[in-house]
Amino acid sequence: MGERHTARFGEAPLPQIVEAAGAMRRLSSLLLSLEQPHPTVDAMLAQIGAWERELSVAVPPDSTPRIGDEASCRVYLDHATDIGAFNPCFPEYRFDRIDGETASGSVAFPLVFEGPPGLVHGGFLAVFFDCVMQHQNCVVGLSGKTRSLQVTFHRPTPVLTELRFEISRSEVDRGIASTARLLRDGELLCIGETTTLALPPEKLTGHRLGKRRAETS
Repeated sequence: MGERHTARFGEAPLPQIVEAAGAMRRLSSLLLSLEQPHPTVDAMLAQIGAWERELSVAVPPDSTPRIGDEASCRVYLDHATDIGAFNPCFPEYRFDRIDGETASGSVAFPLVFEGPPGLVHGGFLAVFFDCVMQHQNCVVGLSGKTRSLQVTFHRPTPVLTELRFEISRSEVDRGIASTARLLRDGELLCIGETTTLALPPEKLTGHRLGKRRAETS
């Protein structure tokens, strides 16, 4: 995973949540592979209700992102980088190089992102491209809301396969233009192209995000 930028885009996820996200993603992939009912799933369903009740009293009553010291609202987690590390609904990826003009890394999509048989759903590829290109923007310190996102498909993208991605980035009039290529063994699978606003981190959020409350005994 890429390092989080020093500017605060939200609170860092708890290590416990990061571990849980990976476990839920792996478990979901196993559930999607079942061919017959299994007693373990019955046990899971019986337990999930109790977990929901226990966690519901441990979170703030208002799911609106916390601004300032509003303790009744939900703390906002940093969505600038590595969203898939703490949210199992987003893909995980790894950067091995990031600078202001280029970046590269790897990704493997598990079964939870499958669309056609054995292939990644195209919508998840769009999410992936938006994540990695904005990740690069935030790390180098100039980012903003996505203005446009276009995905061009060249070859089907397989699940459960190690893939490479490469990004080129440039500053344009009032924004940033990024192009990302997803490849399998050097073969081009698809291309993502975005334009975003260009703002420094201190102007990006437009308000003060609330911090996580201190743990009480």
